[in-house]
Amino acid sequence: MFQLSVSVSLLLRETPVMEQLIPIVLILVFAPLLTLAPSPACVDTCGSLSVKYPFGTGVGCGSPRFQPYICCSQSSSDGGADQLVLRTHTGVYPITDISYKDATFTVTPPLMSNCTSMQPSPNLGLDWASPFQLGPSAFILLACPPSLTSKASPPPICDPSLSHLCASIYTCPSVVSLGLPLFPPTNTCCVYSPANFNTKGELDLHALKCAAYASVVTLGDYPTDPTRWEYGVAFKYTQGKFDNYGMDTRCYSCESSGGVCGYAPPSNSFLCVCNNGFNTSSNCNDYGLEGIWGSGSPPTLGRLGGGFWLGWVFWLA
Repeated sequence: MFQLSVSVSLLLRETPVMEQLIPIVLILVFAPLLTLAPSPACVDTCGSLSVKYPFGTGVGCGSPRFQPYICCSQSSSDGGADQLVLRTHTGVYPITDISYKDATFTVTPPLMSNCTSMQPSPNLGLDWASPFQLGPSAFILLACPPSLTSKASPPPICDPSLSHLCASIYTCPSVVSLGLPLFPPTNTCCVYSPANFNTKGELDLHALKCAAYASVVTLGDYPTDPTRWEYGVAFKYTQGKFDNYGMDTRCYSCESSGGVCGYAPPSNSFLCVCNNGFNTSSNCNDYGLEGIWGSGSPPTLGRLGGGFWLGWVFWLA
């Protein structure tokens, strides 16, 4: 190998044409690195929401346990604006709020009812394999058979102590959209608490024979004014083994340096995705000669070849 290197070196030094080609070779090899870096594969915002670990905006972003269910996509009803969504087997639901402190997030199903708009609702569900479960929200089932609210109903699912919520929401004129009269009897309304999904992971309105549902996250300071309630479905999320392997420290370091926490499939090893279009295994301030590659592209022999060329040229000089 040493003899071959010496021979190549002598050939290059003794051939003026080859010496003139060296700058051209350098340009061809390193021009891609001198251009603007590609857009990062992961970003820390989606629409109006701040996106932090374990949430992510796409494949390779956030936690791999969240990625099949959470992503940033263009809204079909808001002028094509970016929107963080939850995808389940029953539909796609816009995420309107995330509390990283409480490990909860809120979705607003498109066909969920509220005081100003009521319409028949499809089933709401979660995938059992997901790291999510129902959070602290009250489901108000609307236009149900009176037998559902009967104390003799086996098993009882309605909470009579919250029946005042039914009386309040039934003052909304939009109840007529469900085929109900104005100020309908409250025995066709049920506050399902504590709510639970069936074996399919769904709130099965068809089985309950209810036309629609409203879900209230908080009443605020207006317990009897349904026009001011905060509507939405709250979910809790849990973190698994991958998320607990020092991820708090590693993500804090990554996010503090302006990066976004992610992972590299198929091994799902930790990545810090930087806004200059490169990924590292630590943070965006700790670039070394190893562990750096373009966003969405793990190291390959071809990329390492650039380092070999650089060392070869420096050796010639």
